[in-house]
Amino acid sequence: MISTALTRPRIWRTTLPRGVPAWAVAVAVAVAGLVVAPLVSLVLTALSADLSGWARLAADVLPVALMETASLLLGVAVVTGVVGIGTAWLVTAHCFPGRRVLAWLLPLPLAVPAYITAYIYVEIFDAAGPVQMALRGWLGFRSRGEYWFPEIRSLGGCILVMSAVLYPYVYLSARAMFLTQSACMMEVARTLGAGRFELFRTVALPLARPALAVGLSLALLEALNDIGASEYLGVRTLTVSIYTTWLNRGSLGGAAQIACVMLVVVLGLIWLERHGRADRRYGLSTRRPRVAQPTPLTPGGGLLAALACAIPVALGFGLPFGFLVREIMSRGLVAQIDAAFLRHLGTTVGLAFAATLAALALAVVVVTAARFARHRLTEATRAIAGVGYAVPGTVLALGLLGPLVTFDEGLNAVWRWATGGRLGLVVMGSAAGLVIAYVIRFLPIATGSLGAGLDRVSAGIEDAARTLGARPRELVMRVQLPLLRPALASAGLLVFVDTLKELPATLLLRPLNVETLATLVYGHASRGAFEDGALAAMVIVLVGLWPVMRLTRGAEARMRAAPAG
Repeated sequence: MISTALTRPRIWRTTLPRGVPAWAVAVAVAVAGLVVAPLVSLVLTALSADLSGWARLAADVLPVALMETASLLLGVAVVTGVVGIGTAWLVTAHCFPGRRVLAWLLPLPLAVPAYITAYIYVEIFDAAGPVQMALRGWLGFRSRGEYWFPEIRSLGGCILVMSAVLYPYVYLSARAMFLTQSACMMEVARTLGAGRFELFRTVALPLARPALAVGLSLALLEALNDIGASEYLGVRTLTVSIYTTWLNRGSLGGAAQIACVMLVVVLGLIWLERHGRADRRYGLSTRRPRVAQPTPLTPGGGLLAALACAIPVALGFGLPFGFLVREIMSRGLVAQIDAAFLRHLGTTVGLAFAATLAALALAVVVVTAARFARHRLTEATRAIAGVGYAVPGTVLALGLLGPLVTFDEGLNAVWRWATGGRLGLVVMGSAAGLVIAYVIRFLPIATGSLGAGLDRVSAGIEDAARTLGARPRELVMRVQLPLLRPALASAGLLVFVDTLKELPATLLLRPLNVETLATLVYGHASRGAFEDGALAAMVIVLVGLWPVMRLTRGAEARMRAAPAG
């Protein structure tokens, strides 16, 4: 054991195993700094802003924004919780017609971004949409004032839209837990006279609480990050308030102050997720690793169960997908693919590809550094790298302004010293700033996937490689990376798709005259002509289908393996 009284350089050398490159730890620390810098800059911008402006915001903007944000999050939590848990329990614990098909279809709404669903729902259910027009024709009404119809541009409509696309987060988490619950507990509960509902309420649901906390927190963070659906449906959330305060009112400091309030809300959601899990861990018995088997329902009960599972699929995926197909076919949008659309598509793919490569490269360094040098420093860098996904895109974009401008000023100072000229905005005024925002926001997806994959690599393999004289770089390149290929593929696919459909950060940081598919759809919808962006929306949905189908196939494989124990 090395004494703690040694000098600081000696302690630094002993914190790393022999041969671990210091540059890997330095890069991991730099990545953590890259994630923290926007948050620090945001707080400094908020503190330096005029306090009189804060008083006006606190009196006029924040009360409404906080109330509508809280109402939206509460509504989404209730609806996604009920739908996600209910459907997961039905397809896992019961047998009914179409069960396996519905289990495969239920996650598909994840492929449709909330803002696209909101645009489509307004087109269908607004006063000028086909539903109300048909209703007026059937019942003989001549105007909207002669009958009552739910208003889609409302808080209730926003809750419906977001819940329709976000419930799969809860469904996937709950179903994964239900699939692995022990048959012993279920059999004991049935022996003691517990019915179906009592079995679900007292045994299955409490055991699934950690997974449900994770699923609900992901759904609520996505709802908080959204700007397209909330703005279009007339809900003044904190995200929308940041956007309007920054761009419409021209108050950067005021937007930063609202963003700091939003960060408090994010921290509250993270705390609720931690409290919901509360260090609970459950596992199957090693003596009887038999999982619970689904029980058959009566014909009437089976029909109701199938209908209950089909409705969320229809609202979250079937209706938006069918609308896009109809618009593309009826308007001949495929034949209208021109150079401008291909240019926007190429820009979107290029940005997503660059962000994916950068995120994977940084994730490999962070994860392997934490693996080699098991120290509080490397563990902290890995934890900090996972913060980005919880930060909404608007907050991240606002926080990046200061660091990016400072970096550009440093480059200009060096360039003036070397050449006497001026470069201007190099990072802030180009796609590089947008790629940096993407990397910070979606780096946790890559580190999470690679970390989980690396945890499955046996330590004996690495020990054998070290015994044969492999250095850390050789160990990473010749042992770990080949074993991590599936995790790398999954992480890259998820980062690519999330980058492709990211809207808030793209709206605020994109260079002038640069359009992605997401901003193209947003622009058409803002002008009241969403149908012109149907092709771009369909491309986003189709690209998003692949990772969702992979998740579903993985769940189906576990389900088929369950009867074998």
